[in-house]
Amino acid sequence: MSKPITDLIHHPYTPPAGFSAPQPGVFKASTVIFPNVAAMRARDWKQKVGYTYGLHGTPTTFTLEERIASLEGGKHCILVPSGLAAIANVAMALLKSGDEVLIPDNAYGPNKALADGELKNWGITHQIYDAMNPADLQARIGPKTKLVWLEAPGSVSMEFVPLPQIAAICRERGVTTALDSTWSAGIAFNGFDAGADIVVHALTKYPSGGGDVLMGAIVTRDDKLHLALKLTHMRVGWGIGVNDAEAILRSLPSLELRYRAHDMAARELAAWLQGRPEVSRLLHPAFEGSPGHQHWQALCGGNGGSGPGAGGAAAGLFSVVFDERFGTGQVDTFCDALKLFKLGYSWGGPVSLVVPYDIASMRSARLGPCPYKGVLVRFSVGLEAVEDLRADLEHALSALG
Repeated sequence: MSKPITDLIHHPYTPPAGFSAPQPGVFKASTVIFPNVAAMRARDWKQKVGYTYGLHGTPTTFTLEERIASLEGGKHCILVPSGLAAIANVAMALLKSGDEVLIPDNAYGPNKALADGELKNWGITHQIYDAMNPADLQARIGPKTKLVWLEAPGSVSMEFVPLPQIAAICRERGVTTALDSTWSAGIAFNGFDAGADIVVHALTKYPSGGGDVLMGAIVTRDDKLHLALKLTHMRVGWGIGVNDAEAILRSLPSLELRYRAHDMAARELAAWLQGRPEVSRLLHPAFEGSPGHQHWQALCGGNGGSGPGAGGAAAGLFSVVFDERFGTGQVDTFCDALKLFKLGYSWGGPVSLVVPYDIASMRSARLGPCPYKGVLVRFSVGLEAVEDLRADLEHALSALG
């Protein structure tokens, strides 16, 4: 007779089939059990027709991959531990020593840091291009250029680039494009329809919605490209927590509702701040006068106006440039005086966030002087009541003196 502990490990009971609920089940595994040796040898980890090992997927992660691929308008999805991991996976899969990658000057900062660090150490060169000037990109593409990064809008300074035009230039030159579409979240516009070959997304932001999950996604439509990315994913050993996948699966049904709520609240607050004497410039793609506003209109469906009634979709992010009479110390005091807006990086969660930036230090001097004079502050609008957030801003502005 077997010992009780053996029965606990090898208990013969199997729950009946047919259970169904709104939320997908959570399947955790490193080891996956095969019914026989033939099945073990026959299963291919590259295909979603069976399970081989936890890193290669479980029913939970397969479900999330399929939903994110659908959200972004793609065919395949690979999950990685963060948005930056998605960027790194793309670079590692498509670039080798002697190759070159082009990155927009207003890209997510860690993307540029990766190019200036690990990629440089591996013999991969990079150039920074002006995404608001397609001719600059066209002039920089050369025989060594194998990858061009796209981002719309630009990180922190929120310029909305002529994305389809840039993608078309790369396509004509036979260069693969990868778009960081975290801002869009698959809601504001479709990255593939805009011309991208690869769409990466920090699921950390709007898909999670709670400010408590780190995860990234790489989405493709092309089978060959997907396989190249997936092989690197396997060799590097990227893995995600299944409970994190569960959290995002739970949040996805409310994604569009939350995105629209963030968007409308941000536009209302942006319009109010635009009229304040302390602010010299508003940077928000849905507002006339913001760099690339016309490109946002064309891609995101804006109807030509500004503010809450402008149509289209524009997330919950915007930046303002304070009047030059306010120095860094005064703007820091403003940020410290905020109570509902918390000091913190990232965005897309229920809590409103604020970060002051030295934007000039984040831009390449080779492309000319930074056009923004004065201290820049980025706001991520959460899900609090707009009137309470406006009162918080008004109180903090009074601290400027």
